Amino acid sequence: MNRILVLYDSKSGNTAKMAALVAEGAGEISETEVRLRSVDEATAGDVVWCDGLAVGSPTNMGILSWKMKRFWDEVMFDHWMKVDGKIACAFSTAGGWGGGMEMACQSLLTVLMNFGFLVFGVTDYAGKMTTGHYGAVAAREPRDAAIQASCRLLGRRLAEWTAVYIHQRVELHPTRRVQERMPPC
Repeated sequence: MNRILVLYDSKSGNTAKMAALVAEGAGEISETEVRLRSVDEATAGDVVWCDGLAVGSPTNMGILSWKMKRFWDEVMFDHWMKVDGKIACAFSTAGGWGGGMEMACQSLLTVLMNFGFLVFGVTDYAGKMTTGHYGAVAAREPRDAAIQASCRLLGRRLAEWTAVYIHQRVELHPTRRVQERMPPC
């Protein structure tokens, strides 16, 4: 069974809405169990339990929130080597475009890499001008259909990567599925 944790901090509720969309996307992959946890309720056991982790934070001066940083500094400190090699991705919200969401995603990814997570971005377009190279991002509430699709795509891709690399379900490899959909030359 594929195990995905969507861990988030949310002050206004916007990042929580993104987290629910990421969890929905992860749940699209068969044989996947998804846990959705706020940073206030999550435990180190949740992180140790998962195969794949999506971490979301509101943008706080261009980086992750202090609550999310505290979780990794304090709650996860003694579990350093227990999460090495798991797969992870990031998502973030800010008050407006240009608010630093991609930098916040990079700060989340940096924390995850320090714990040994294998991190990724998404090359696929979720909308005409919407990609998740550093993670899914939204200005305020994720109302736009392309932003919502980006969140779902991020979660689905996380579940695909963990299914492929942790559970050897190679038929779920994203590039393999794209090649199968392409018409023959």
